[in-house]
Amino acid sequence: MKSASQKLGILLATLLVGAGLTLSSAWAAGQSFTGEVSDAMCGANHMMEGSAADCTRACVSKGSKYVLVVGSKVYTLDSGDKAVLAVLDKLAGEKTKVTGTANGDTISVSAVAAAK
Repeated sequence: MKSASQKLGILLATLLVGAGLTLSSAWAAGQSFTGEVSDAMCGANHMMEGSAADCTRACVSKGSKYVLVVGSKVYTLDSGDKAVLAVLDKLAGEKTKVTGTANGDTISVSAVAAAK
């Protein structure tokens, strides 16, 4: 039979391990950024006539990368995942929530969704 102090020690150790796993999962998932999907050529100021979405899609089709405009900051969105790129195309010119890991002005994207 275990003493009360042993049971308490096991409980605390279990809680610490659980908290550590939760924090490491959250860290691995990255941060969330909310802004408008644009392209690297135009950033926050689209140069083509028409909608921001049409301009973004045209620039990306010519080789420009997707970016996320968050206030005055422009982040290049880095992803080779075709599903992520398809969602970025769909959300071009719209307010979007991007989850990923930021390194300077680049976000390695892990998930994209329409902002609520």
